[in-house]
Amino acid sequence: MPLIDQIDALLPQTQCRQCGFLGCKPYAEAIARGEADINQCPPGGEEGVQALATLLGVKAKPLDAERGLTLPKSVAVIDERRCIGCTLCILACPVDAILGAAKFMHTVIGSECTGCRLCLPPCPVDCITMERVAETLAEGESAAKALTRQQSDHARLRHVARLKRKERENSDKADSIRRKKEGLMLAAKTVLVAQAEK
Repeated sequence: MPLIDQIDALLPQTQCRQCGFLGCKPYAEAIARGEADINQCPPGGEEGVQALATLLGVKAKPLDAERGLTLPKSVAVIDERRCIGCTLCILACPVDAILGAAKFMHTVIGSECTGCRLCLPPCPVDCITMERVAETLAEGESAAKALTRQQSDHARLRHVARLKRKERENSDKADSIRRKKEGLMLAAKTVLVAQAEK
């Protein structure tokens, strides 16, 4: 298995961006290139730093406190009575764990939420809260330990699927714009030819 994939496999797959990168895989790539340190993932906690240090054969170091705190595993919950259906949380969710449509109430699929908290800042009515997942955590236990390997792998697959969908949507949008431009150019050319023939 390539080193990047080995590093990525040790990350919690919350896709929270606290490490300073756009997700766990970009962070893993930066670690492999020597451009990022092993202690930049608060959800991974000290256990995550130790696992990365062991894999890379380097000395473990304290978690970078400037990146945030290691918090217990939690999931987003939307107060559906206060939700205005703005879709900003849906756009922010890195694993498509929020369902809803414009001007309709939204809800979080709790089993899919990684607890990244990226949906909190864009909500204009502050109707999203984080609720601790009680059944799997002891005090101070990190999200990396709370998420089983199967859950982390599942979160990674959802994130990759979202990235592919967004890429497809962007490509479709670019194609649509190109076709419209071509149509306008053809229409303009037709008008010019018609005028020249008069």
